Amino acid sequence: MKIGIMNNPLKSVYDEAAFCGKAGFDFLDLTIEGPNAANVDISKLKPILDSYCLSITGHTDPCLPHAYPIQGIRDACLKELERCAGIFSALGAKVMNIHPCYFCPPAMRKDLVSFQIEALQPIVEMAASYGLAMVFENYKAPFDRVSTFKNILTEVPGLKLHLDFGHTNFGIDNHEVFCEELGEYIHHVHFSDNRSRSDDHMPLGVGTVNWKKAVNSLKATGYNSTITLEIFCNDPNMQHKYLNLSRELIQELWE
Repeated sequence: MKIGIMNNPLKSVYDEAAFCGKAGFDFLDLTIEGPNAANVDISKLKPILDSYCLSITGHTDPCLPHAYPIQGIRDACLKELERCAGIFSALGAKVMNIHPCYFCPPAMRKDLVSFQIEALQPIVEMAASYGLAMVFENYKAPFDRVSTFKNILTEVPGLKLHLDFGHTNFGIDNHEVFCEELGEYIHHVHFSDNRSRSDDHMPLGVGTVNWKKAVNSLKATGYNSTITLEIFCNDPNMQHKYLNLSRELIQELWE
């Protein structure tokens, strides 16, 4: 099991990578998004990662309308995702995430899942050409339930599951259901806490997630890979403390 953190796109990606390394985490969950992480200089970032023996996973902009039902928009998003894939691959990543796309004309909301299936097929193929497994993240309805994911994972060969435990805390199906039903598809995990209402990105133990049950559910699937602490705080000193406390909790529960 490896524990990492995500760079805050409000800050310099290079400073964030150095912070991750100095704090002793195993990997950086590199998000490529604005305002300050939309462009990544590989030649500048790679030496920082190497100096701390940090591996990376790839995280993409959650607002990309990659499944919007206009082909030109989908093509533009695929081009941007391929740009990201090139960066991730060059930095040694093996996994790249994508979020559900909720953008569509109001009268076409009923087709939202079908739009994802159509759009994800060429995206998964593109990612594979860069040696990357594409993982699809759970979030709000209708992408908060196992039935939706079973449909998508069946229809899109090669696609895997990015399970965000914080998101399962305010969705239809909780982490136990996802792990029991889709454990074999889980290829990447996010941990953060909340109070069952919104995606607060709190330190573990502050909200309403039962982390003992969460860790046990994940371990029961046989998962033993990357866990990102997606926890943010405006105070740098407190950020470091919150991340350390959350890491210690995972390590204790994992034993």
